[in-house]
Amino acid sequence: MRHEIVMPQMGESITTGTITKWHKVPGDKIALDEILLEISTDKVESEIPSPIEGRIEELLFKEGDTVDVSKLIAVIEDDLSVPFKGAGGAPAAASAPASVAKTEAPKASAPAVTAPAAAAAEDDRFYTPLVKAMAKDAGIPMSELASVKGTGAAGRVNKADFETYVATRKSGATPAAAKAPSAPAYSGPVFSSSDRVEIIPMDNMRKTIARNMQASKLTSPHVNSIDEVDMTNLVKFRESFKKQFEKEEGMSLTYTHFILYAIVQALKEFPIVNASIDGDNIVMKKDINLGCAVAVPGNGLVVPVIKGADNLNIRGLARALDVLVKKAKTKKLTMDDLTGGTYTFTNNGSFGILIATPVILQPQLGIFCVGTIQKRPVVTKDDAIAIRQMMYATHTYDHRVIDGEIGSKFLRHVINTLQTMDPAALF
Repeated sequence: MRHEIVMPQMGESITTGTITKWHKVPGDKIALDEILLEISTDKVESEIPSPIEGRIEELLFKEGDTVDVSKLIAVIEDDLSVPFKGAGGAPAAASAPASVAKTEAPKASAPAVTAPAAAAAEDDRFYTPLVKAMAKDAGIPMSELASVKGTGAAGRVNKADFETYVATRKSGATPAAAKAPSAPAYSGPVFSSSDRVEIIPMDNMRKTIARNMQASKLTSPHVNSIDEVDMTNLVKFRESFKKQFEKEEGMSLTYTHFILYAIVQALKEFPIVNASIDGDNIVMKKDINLGCAVAVPGNGLVVPVIKGADNLNIRGLARALDVLVKKAKTKKLTMDDLTGGTYTFTNNGSFGILIATPVILQPQLGIFCVGTIQKRPVVTKDDAIAIRQMMYATHTYDHRVIDGEIGSKFLRHVINTLQTMDPAALF
């Protein structure tokens, strides 16, 4: 039986993956869960195990190729008695019978295995389950769905695109090509290598980061609300409690723990900030899954996710973050660690920066950023001048759903929590 291996979905905001290394060549045998290939995205570099035991029949892309999610990348034959046809044979999708049953569902980190029926002849773009269901209900085949122009991130077809297409189709008019917004053509100078200029190609992760950050800016109208936070009380508490905390927990107590706690309280108060957009619909999410950006030296930036952050106290948040940071620095993060985030926090203060305006991680609606804590003279409520420990905080949000009022109130809620909490009562 021949089984098709497709490029796995490496995260809800990821549309492509780059094949950095094949561990097998056509003709090789492979065991269940043996590493088949390595894939790089802007989030992580992952080793992908084989979901079945068999022999490699075909590898359809070479190392260095960037492939869309759900596109066929390899064929494995699990009946080793069948003669090996080699890479020069007919494409597996063309020769596979339509009656082949689906294989057992793979593990979360493994590439998807699909029944090799007519699926290979369908459009290889990624579609959300909602759009696929709407197409099925409307009796529109995948081959026709391929002609629908998408205005979502990376040209995806969203609900509004599909509804417009169906309405136009019923009227008999030729559907207008709805083009996704694109960046203006680059018209700058063309560089060439010389003794004074060095050309360094981007690695796969950096190229993917560039694509996704551009797509986010084109998708979400970014708005920033910025204010300062008086962290003096928390600084004093941390200094007095950090040795005891490290003795009890085996990790350092950081300001990030308090900020994550404050963000969770604000998300409970303003659940719209925890939502996403699907066409003309707002997707409200009952769980708060808090992403926390982690800089990995030599490997860019990753955003592991604290699942169910709303169910954790401050110690629980600290423990969960510590596990994820250690896994990130040792490159042991799984796809489950990196997916499902509903809101993200990033700390530019760790680099000595006062203020930053980050880019929203799609399909989320917001991201919270803090700068470094600095001593500054501040005018107090009684008109005295005092030296206080001050920090800037930025709430960046998607103006399609979150207006300035909600975005600013959310920021103010986080600030009030940080300034008025009794930290001793949290431990």
